[in-house]
Amino acid sequence: MEDEKMLELRLVQGSLLKKVMESIKDLVNDANFDCSATGFSLQAMDSSHVALVSLLLRSEGFEHYRCDRNLSMGMNLGNMAKMLKCAGNDDIVTVKADDGGDCVTFMFESPNQDKIADFEMKLMDIDSEHLGIPEAEYEAIVRMPSAEFARICKDLSTIGDTVVISVTKEGVKFSTRGDIGTANIVLRQNTSVDKPEEATIIEMETPVSLTFALRYMNSFTKATPLASQVTVSLSSELPVVVEYKIAEMGYLRFYLAPKIEEDEEMGGGHQAEPKKQPEKKPKTEPKSNGEGAPKRRVLKVDLDEEEEETKPQVVKKSGSENGDYVEVLDVKAGTGVIEPKTEVEVMDVEGQDQQQQATAHKA
Repeated sequence: MEDEKMLELRLVQGSLLKKVMESIKDLVNDANFDCSATGFSLQAMDSSHVALVSLLLRSEGFEHYRCDRNLSMGMNLGNMAKMLKCAGNDDIVTVKADDGGDCVTFMFESPNQDKIADFEMKLMDIDSEHLGIPEAEYEAIVRMPSAEFARICKDLSTIGDTVVISVTKEGVKFSTRGDIGTANIVLRQNTSVDKPEEATIIEMETPVSLTFALRYMNSFTKATPLASQVTVSLSSELPVVVEYKIAEMGYLRFYLAPKIEEDEEMGGGHQAEPKKQPEKKPKTEPKSNGEGAPKRRVLKVDLDEEEEETKPQVVKKSGSENGDYVEVLDVKAGTGVIEPKTEVEVMDVEGQDQQQQATAHKA
């Protein structure tokens, strides 16, 4: 029976897998784990297609790693996190799956081998949207203590919804503004510390300043327990990369498309306001209020030639608690390269509806 096993991964530092799942389960619901001879990886977008998660655990980091051929396992990350919560922090975790089987088994062994538990979980069929993430040269790279980055994002989110990250020769500045006022936090390069993990290192080719949703940044900082340092890579035309190195094994990277601050263009005409979704799983960015509000930029995915692009369909909904709102349906991701998407303008849907009705009456 043992010979039929397709996949068997034994990780002595089982708590590492627990920490990874805790940091991504709220951002991504379902995803495919890809196993190959080189390692165990995951790549998935969040439900609103604004952020992307990329995880790699190299095969060398496992005590025992067997993967006879490439295998993709679709899992609900919330359920996987629940199973891993049953493992003790010092437990050795083994992941097993059969070729063509519809289950994955997690085995937890206590360090002194006096307790062994195994949990079986059903696999899911998930349409994979694998994106080629281009290796890019970034205009600015900031390495800083991960706890410091988490603290800054948390503090700023009590004041505003967005953070402007600016890198100049002075240092890196995090700023926000909200109804109660503004906040600016500046970190200067600091390498003369006793412990290397406490250093702040800034590499900058050209000054860069970009705006991001704090809700996502705070979600990324759930990975803080994985690494003492975080690397933030910025370029004016690219999504930011927030990277946590995982011991000697690999990394967990988060990509987030920047927002475009607009002052002039968004005036004129009534702006249809997106419905504020419940806080748990928002599908839209924090709602924008009239003029000067940031437009949303989403990750654009270049489609393969054979794959047709489906146009988002804008539907007006009315009569909800929050008044009218606009819902975008059928947004399909392709399998190409990520590029920043151009600005998305919300049309005056109400005006358009009236126009169509008027035309219908004439006819």
